Amino acid sequence: MRSCGVLCTPQLPGSVLLFLCHGALAMLDWKNGSMGENGEKLLLDIASVLLSLSSELKEPSVATSLSRILVIWTNSALAALVSGSPDLKLKLNGSSDIIGKLLEYIYTHWDHPLDAIRHQTKLIFKNLLQIHQTTIGGSNGKSDPFFARLIKHLLSLDWHVKGKYTSLGSLVECVGTENILQLDRTIPVRILDVMSDQSLAPYASDLLETMFTNHKAHFTLSFQKGTWIDQWHNIWVSPLLVILCEGNHDQTTYIIDYYLPKLLKCNPDSLSYMIRILQASSDANLGSCSTRGALGALMACLRTARAHGHLELSNIMSSGLVSTECIKQGLVHQHSQVCIDALGLLCETHRTTEIVSLEEMQLIQFFMLYNLNNQSPSVRQQIISLLRKLFCRIQESSQVLYKLEQNKTKQELVEKTTKMPPLRILQQYKDFMSSVCARLFEVLFPGSSHPTRFCALSILESIAEIFSVPKGQAQVFQLDQEMDSARVQTLIQCFASTFEEVKILAFRLLMKLRDVALNLQGSENLDLLFQAAIDLSTSTKPYDCVTASYLLNFLVYHKGLQHICLGKRLEHNSQLDENTSVSTVEKNTLAVIKLLLVNIEEEIFQAKKSLLQAAASFPMYGRVHCINGALQQLPFNNLTLVAEWKEIVTRLILMSYSLSAVVSPVVQSSSPEGLIPMDSDPESADRLQMILHEIQPQDTNDYFMQAKILKEHCKEGSERLADQRPMKNTCMEMRGKDRQACDVTAQMVLVCCWRSMKEVSLLLGTLCKLLPSQTTSEPSEGLITVEQVKNIGDYFKHHLLQSRHRGAFELAYAGFVQLTEMLSRCNSESLHKMPERWLSCVLEEIKSCDPSSTLCATRRSAGIPFYIQALLASEPKKGKTNLLKMAMKELISLAAPLNESLSVIPQVHALNILRALYRDTRLGENIMPYVADGIKASILGFMSPVWAVRNSSTLLFSALITRIFGVKREKDENSKKNRMTGREFFSRFPSLYPFLLKQLEVVTSTLNSETEELKIHPSLFLLLLILGRLYPSPMDGSHSALSIAPFVPFIIRRTEYCLQASSSVNKTGLSRRNSSWAFEEFLFSSSGIFRLVGVELWLL
Repeated sequence: MRSCGVLCTPQLPGSVLLFLCHGALAMLDWKNGSMGENGEKLLLDIASVLLSLSSELKEPSVATSLSRILVIWTNSALAALVSGSPDLKLKLNGSSDIIGKLLEYIYTHWDHPLDAIRHQTKLIFKNLLQIHQTTIGGSNGKSDPFFARLIKHLLSLDWHVKGKYTSLGSLVECVGTENILQLDRTIPVRILDVMSDQSLAPYASDLLETMFTNHKAHFTLSFQKGTWIDQWHNIWVSPLLVILCEGNHDQTTYIIDYYLPKLLKCNPDSLSYMIRILQASSDANLGSCSTRGALGALMACLRTARAHGHLELSNIMSSGLVSTECIKQGLVHQHSQVCIDALGLLCETHRTTEIVSLEEMQLIQFFMLYNLNNQSPSVRQQIISLLRKLFCRIQESSQVLYKLEQNKTKQELVEKTTKMPPLRILQQYKDFMSSVCARLFEVLFPGSSHPTRFCALSILESIAEIFSVPKGQAQVFQLDQEMDSARVQTLIQCFASTFEEVKILAFRLLMKLRDVALNLQGSENLDLLFQAAIDLSTSTKPYDCVTASYLLNFLVYHKGLQHICLGKRLEHNSQLDENTSVSTVEKNTLAVIKLLLVNIEEEIFQAKKSLLQAAASFPMYGRVHCINGALQQLPFNNLTLVAEWKEIVTRLILMSYSLSAVVSPVVQSSSPEGLIPMDSDPESADRLQMILHEIQPQDTNDYFMQAKILKEHCKEGSERLADQRPMKNTCMEMRGKDRQACDVTAQMVLVCCWRSMKEVSLLLGTLCKLLPSQTTSEPSEGLITVEQVKNIGDYFKHHLLQSRHRGAFELAYAGFVQLTEMLSRCNSESLHKMPERWLSCVLEEIKSCDPSSTLCATRRSAGIPFYIQALLASEPKKGKTNLLKMAMKELISLAAPLNESLSVIPQVHALNILRALYRDTRLGENIMPYVADGIKASILGFMSPVWAVRNSSTLLFSALITRIFGVKREKDENSKKNRMTGREFFSRFPSLYPFLLKQLEVVTSTLNSETEELKIHPSLFLLLLILGRLYPSPMDGSHSALSIAPFVPFIIRRTEYCLQASSSVNKTGLSRRNSSWAFEEFLFSSSGIFRLVGVELWLL
């Protein structure tokens, strides 16, 4: 213990002191008074050291350790108090200095962004209350002034503070619910009102559970059984029923999810009270499209009760409490959530093996007649989820019934319960599932709506998945036995949907049923489907190539594809037929990719001659998309034809480079969108030619210089178009192949080019994954070589830094991310270091201000932020994040205001890149240490005389505000959501305290006191936006180095001049007298500084 005196010396680093304190608390015995007087002094000294360190140690892991050690200290203090001296009890009671500082720590950290720190803060507060209870001994805690002050203080806080709920919950355990309700009887209603916010709903429900559980225990001990239940219902149940009937959608949803189950668990008998009250008014209050009404509230209560085992549906239906007609009303209610609750009542049970009754199956069929076309995605997902639970129930209960069928004794018990034998129930199950499938296939007719198709396919997929069991096991239903050629054709027709999620669902379902589906395809139908896929791969409609891809991915599983389809189009390879070890999928996929590759190589050759012709007749991105889709199907770790695949991969890489070279002049143009001439007749083309000469883009590009009409088999040049007579409608003059006309616009060319770049990027990203993770100096055994990967990396670098079109560089980014993630996992030193070299090169190029640099300084730096994002986000998060540290150091130094004589382009690039990095959620907490520097750069950049810098600074500032305070979810500017206390803000970003104070002082100094002239400083608005999101913390009345009080005089002075200037020109109609009155109100209110900020923003 003597050696622990070093804790009080200031020479040691903070982290060393922290863990020395931890060691002292862990190793010394604080029980039974064995430490004596010196030990008590050491315990108090440790607390002082820990609390002083809390303002210094801000790194997330160290701050978490500090909070955990403070919990250990409170436990040690509790142990020491049991046999401690009166002096120790005096120094640890609620009015002591140490307890005050602990409360200050709690108020600062109870809304901390890290869950671990919030949880430890809650434990510290609970232990602190126990410490005070121990110090007062046998005194009545309910009347203790310390507890009374805490309750009064916590109730005065706004209800958006999450820490308020956990603290009040801890206090309830000490003083009881009744004592708190005596101060304010509306607390339950006010907490229920808060539950419209999902972020607060869990905290609010936990507090309510603590309160009504404690209140019930109090009533049980104080009154006879049955005499108190009505009063308890009036306080905790009646407000709930009112909100369920009339509340808004979010509030009722969160109350049902978080509060209602806990209430029924505490007192299951309350369900009968709820049913009685709601049944009495259900006929008069059916609800509407915006409110549930009594019927909706009844469905919600019944659903929750059954799901948690408090209710048997058969019992309440047989007793007449709830009728079948009542449930039917709920199933077709105009409020969609009431329909979901009624469906949940039928599908959700406490036991997954509970038998599904015939009445339930009939009600489910009734529901499916009217609700499969719901327009809300969230409602559709709930319908699918609930029906999946029902199918699982049927599957699991059927297995139980099969076992009972073999046991005659138990079979008799089932018959007594269900009044029918197990085999009859199983037959009902089979008939029900068959009718459900028939209904689902019936609604998949051509032209059916997207919601209907989505629901039907999702439910069918659930059925196929749930009722697929190993062979030899009894199965009540099998979907493949319900399939015929017409139904398979129905699923294939779903590929034609313009919604990709419908294509995905249809493909997944066909894959689950592929043995049956492929056997039902004849050779003639197979050839037609394959030819349709090849034709669709060159369609000018982008979604057609997606259809082609899914169709080909389905057909490659057919064993006869080689002979029936591919044999007509490719040279036959007899060696593949002889090699029986090669899987059907691998052989067919290799042949399909070869066919597509041959076609696209020919089309690229034609596109080099005329990109206009290619865009109009055979846009190449469709073929590449199909190749990419086919590669996704392959098990690359288990390929047999390795030599053939190596050759194909090499050809694919070369093809990608060739296609990129053809289309890159368009997407890299400074004005890639060009002019979009929708009219294509010669007269309009002549007029557009005149306009194009007047409005020429910076980069001259022949593709946008004129609107052209291509005539197939027509040798006349574009110069003769002006001599042709105007055509009323070129589409109407298609009289045959020799005279077929094809209209081309700049829009078509651009779509062809950027989609081609997109598919090439995704293809190259996929190919990079083929590099084995173990690479040596020997030739690689993988399908792609190290040198090819390096070349692909250089390709991505070139196009991300050169492309101007957002669609092109966003999707090049997607492929580049795949490459960088592979490099981060690769153990080859040369490959592993590539991201670092690329990052260093691009940062040097940004800093160089080279006039010959091709980096785009407009379009928010185009692809440069994406390039750096990909390099940093793929860095392992558990490592040292050296790339992030290096990049942020360079970027923040560049983002600082530069000398006016220097170029501002590096500053603009740095601001744009920083904005992208702060918005990237993958960087997580690793980016938070640089937030303060980003705020400084954005505020200083806003004062730049250059518009580009000010614009980029504004965008950066907006991203940082969202990063710090969260996404704004309310229109109410006075709401305190997405805000934090001044103490919490400045404790997280301490360097901003002197910076903001100095900037506010500079802003205020721009006022001309002699002429009272108001001069608006450029950074004023940004400063006020930050200060307006801060509010006083509970401990602002005490001494603190981070108090927001120093900001008040500057805000007051600024607001005085705003009010005077506004009054002098009569803009607001406020007299000086009214202004003074308003000023006093702002000044003496608890949040005066922030109301002043609001007034000044309004006046500005």
